[in-house]
Amino acid sequence: MPETRTIERHRQETLLKTGALQHAIFNSANFSCIATDAKGVIQIFNVGAEHMLGYAAADVLNQITPADISDPQEVIARAAALSVELSTPILPGFEALVFKASRGIEDIYELTYIRKDGSRLPAVVSVTALRDAADAIIGYLLIGTDNTARKQVEAERAQLDQALQDRNAELETAKSLAEKANLAKSDFLSSMSHELRTPLNAILGFTQLLESGTPPPTPAQQRNLEQILKAGWYLLELINEILDLALIESGKATLSHEPVSLAEVMLECRAMVDPQAQKRGIAMTYPHFEFPYFVSADRTRVKQVLINLLFNAIKYNKPEGTVTVEYIPSPPDSIRINIRDTGRGLAPEQLAQLFQPFNRLGKEVGAEEGTGIGLVVTKRLVELMGGTIGADSAVGAGSVFWFELSLTTAPVLAMQEVAHAALSLPRVSDGAPRRTVLYVEDNPANLELVEQLIARRPDLRLLSAADGNLGIEFARVYQPAAILMDINLPGISGLEAMKILRADPTTAHIPIIALSANAVPHDIEKALQAGFFDYLTKPIKVPQFMDTLDMALKVPGPAVNKEPA
Repeated sequence: MPETRTIERHRQETLLKTGALQHAIFNSANFSCIATDAKGVIQIFNVGAEHMLGYAAADVLNQITPADISDPQEVIARAAALSVELSTPILPGFEALVFKASRGIEDIYELTYIRKDGSRLPAVVSVTALRDAADAIIGYLLIGTDNTARKQVEAERAQLDQALQDRNAELETAKSLAEKANLAKSDFLSSMSHELRTPLNAILGFTQLLESGTPPPTPAQQRNLEQILKAGWYLLELINEILDLALIESGKATLSHEPVSLAEVMLECRAMVDPQAQKRGIAMTYPHFEFPYFVSADRTRVKQVLINLLFNAIKYNKPEGTVTVEYIPSPPDSIRINIRDTGRGLAPEQLAQLFQPFNRLGKEVGAEEGTGIGLVVTKRLVELMGGTIGADSAVGAGSVFWFELSLTTAPVLAMQEVAHAALSLPRVSDGAPRRTVLYVEDNPANLELVEQLIARRPDLRLLSAADGNLGIEFARVYQPAAILMDINLPGISGLEAMKILRADPTTAHIPIIALSANAVPHDIEKALQAGFFDYLTKPIKVPQFMDTLDMALKVPGPAVNKEPA
């Protein structure tokens, strides 16, 4: 008997504990617990359900189903989705909420309850079928947890995603507009460069003719001509700098990266800079190379940077001053080029304004001409080559402008091939007959300038054509030794005319030199790749023009050179 009493006591304790657990579950405010009979009518509505949905248990027990307090549109949508998923018609209503559970399928889904006050409560609902000892369904248990916080996070995330998409769309639109603007700017600059260079070509070309003509100009005329040339070349420099800056800032400037010998580039710069220094009485000091330095850069642009900085050091120096160029290794793998002058120097506030467009420091105390663009272009070029640039200065102590570039190894030079190419250049024999040069040009002033230049050459005659189609016919008939071709021609362009001549076996051998006011680097590169022998920009420089023409005349071709009628 004592053993029986012990067992009964344990049973009573277990029942009490189970009852306590059930009481705790059904009275928890953290989740709703709704139990129905087999038809779906609510039989149990716990404290959590009352708290979450606003109904008292008395309001719903034996009166409604959970479908009656659920979003009707969601119930309809769930019935339709389950009908497709399970391939059986399911009516909207309570059946849609418990159909899976009634088939023994685990079912957890999102559902929006409608509170007593009409507000909405997003919930996650877990449904279980309640069965008796014979496995018959006697009801259903729906346990719900508040899904408001999760829904709020999802809504905020959706808003952020949408805002990000909108922002990306705005950025894409802005990028597209910027690209279109850059293209329009580039086209405008190309057009304006051509329009400005064409009349400037005539001004500088004819002035050079007058300066070097026979009889020579009088001293007064010579001074006037020098002033015209000075102003003209300055205007050309301004056009070039504005065009260069615009191309760099629009991202259209192309630079190569190759081993560049600083010693060789400096020798080339000295040939251009020293005459200017001598005119002003400026002493130039260059470094002695104990061993060659090669930098990874664009050779033409390195030369441009050096010339800009050297000319500035000369221009803004004091009378009888000095300019010193220094090379200083900058560990671990760079070299710094210093250009030191003995000019007025710059105050700290002036140093802070360096490298700004159209800000020419010191203009208020000096008479030197300048655009204020050169240093900006120089800075952009150095940075495009992966380098850095800066300046140090003090009033009365001069200035040091410097830039750094990365060092690289020296290239392997095929000297024998270079020598062989030089020896293989054709040579014009003495006493050769006059050779014909065809100039395809529609501008009378440009044509007259070249006519006068060719007239100085007793070994040449000039034949002209005013448009591309006529130029093609003249080239086929007269077989000139060389062709000068303007790019912007009436009818067909010079580029199209050149391609036609290249495709014709009777004219394919004739070297064609582009002579154009279009100085955009991309267009020049495109023309050279298309087949032009060389590309000269207007205004032409007479020595460069003659040298290029002489090189073209050395190109071998058939011994045919018909006299023009």
